Parts: sequence; structure tokens; C-alpha cells
Amino acid sequence: MPHSHDSADKVDSALEASRDGLRCLKISFAGLMLTALIQTAIVVYTNSVALLGDTLHNYADALTAIPLAIAFLVGRRLATRAYTYGFGRAEDLAGIVVVVLIAASSAYAGYEAVRRFIQPSDVRHLGVLIVAGIVGFLGNEVVAQYRIRTGRRIGSAALVADGLHARTDGFTSLAVVLSAIGAGLGFRLADPIIGLLITVAILFVLREAAREVYRRLMDAVDPALVDRTEQIIRATPGVVDVSSVQLRWIGHSLRAEARIAVDSTTSLVDAHHLSHQVEHELIHGVRRLSSATIHTEPLLTDAHPAHQLVAHHR
Repeated sequence: MPHSHDSADKVDSALEASRDGLRCLKISFAGLMLTALIQTAIVVYTNSVALLGDTLHNYADALTAIPLAIAFLVGRRLATRAYTYGFGRAEDLAGIVVVVLIAASSAYAGYEAVRRFIQPSDVRHLGVLIVAGIVGFLGNEVVAQYRIRTGRRIGSAALVADGLHARTDGFTSLAVVLSAIGAGLGFRLADPIIGLLITVAILFVLREAAREVYRRLMDAVDPALVDRTEQIIRATPGVVDVSSVQLRWIGHSLRAEARIAVDSTTSLVDAHHLSHQVEHELIHGVRRLSSATIHTEPLLTDAHPAHQLVAHHR
């Protein structure tokens, strides 16, 4: 975090985070597409519906990089008179697209598994199928580690969630190995059963992804962040009390608003200085916080008449 806290420094920091995010998305997209293409060839070769479901999910996971990349690019734009908070919310819109892609892949995988129950067919080349499951697991795990590490470093919840999604996909790839083992033991329905289990696993991922996107759209934050913010404000010399604290994510940056009470005899100049001192402490003490708006007011007994002016509007 640049020590000066100048707006230009904050813009540079945001651009650097977006560049890191875009680089991560490009590399992980290439890795997942390569994994999915290898699996596609093996699907045709082995006729496995379990592998088909896993392959479709890997394609969907790779394609989630596209809306996220667009969101990172849009989020670089500066605030305007119409969009006064900037364009960081584009990441939340990208999250909706991610959820839709996951839902579509689960629906198609489930359809193919049910169709295989109705029209059973033999799975071929079981050894190759096992290799495909292992390839899927390794490809997803490498991408997951990269996305999660980058997302945590730049403060992008969307990128971290997408990395966790890729990790879950890796474990569903291992289920393909189980379907091949079952088929090798003569259990003909092992393949469609595992295909349905993979569909269920995708639905669990869908639920988690949808909940994460919903929380972000509803401005939810980790309560520990609120506690941390209040602790820092109360520890700042000159602050008598904290009446409210609000935090929200805008893209991969946090914004804060707080109301603090100061001694009623504090001058306007000193109160103004204290407000910026609190903001300074918060920017250094709360990770990914880009700015804070601090409202100073006198002690409650002296502030009550002013509060009454707007009380009936709340």
C-alpha cells in the first residue's frame, strides 16, 4: 500500500492488482483448456459418460475466466459523474455469469448420465480412462493453487472462489477413476452412477458459488473485518466512541464508513485532522481497504439536537 495514499497511487495499486489478475486468468485458462481438450479426445476413445461430465465441467471452469477477465478490464476504468464509485462491481456481475455456466454444465452432465441409464453402453479402454481422471485432477489442482494464491494476494474474492471451484473439479475428476475401476469389475452401471455423483458434486459447488455471489451483491463482509475496523478506530488517540461502522467490497477493494465521537471542545481543525488520522490507521490496519469516510461528531448529549434534524427521515 503506497504510504502517501494519494489517489494516483491508489489507481496504480488497483491497476497492478488487475494486471496480476488478468495474467492469472490467461495462464489458468490455457491450462484448463489443455486439460479439457485432452479429456475430450479420451471421451471419444472410451465412451465414458462420467468422463464426459467431468470434461464439460472443466470447459465451463475454463470459460469462467472470460467474464472475470472482462470484469478486471472494466474495473480499471476511473469513476465518472454517473458511476461515482467506479466500475469495481463488474466483478460481481461476472460472478453471476460464473454461476450460470456452472448451472448449465451440471444440467447437461445430469442429462447425459440419465440417458446412459436408459440406454446403457460399454465403456472402452479403462486404463486410458483412469489416466484421463488423473490428468483432470492434476490440471485442476495446479490451476486452483494459482488462482487462490493470486486472488488472496490482490484481494479478489471472485478469483479465490473460482480457484476453490477448480479444486473441487479436481476431486470430481478422481471420481472418473472410480467409474473405470467399477466398470473393470463388471459393474456396467458404474459409469452413469458416477456421472450422477459428479452432477451432484457440481450442484454443491453451484450452491457455494451462488451463496458467495449473493453475499457480495448484498454487501456482506466478514464480521471479523468489522471487529478489526472498530478496534483500530477505538485505539486511535482522540476518539471517544464509535457509533457505527460500515464496510463494503467494490471489486477487490474495501471501502469503509464510520461515525466517531470526539470531545465536544475539539476544534474543527483538530476534528478534521483526527478524521484523516483514523483513515490513515485503517488503510494500514485493514487489508485491501482503499479509503474510509469518517464522520466526526461531539459527545452524544451535545450531538442530540443535530441528530433530531434527520431522525424523522430514518
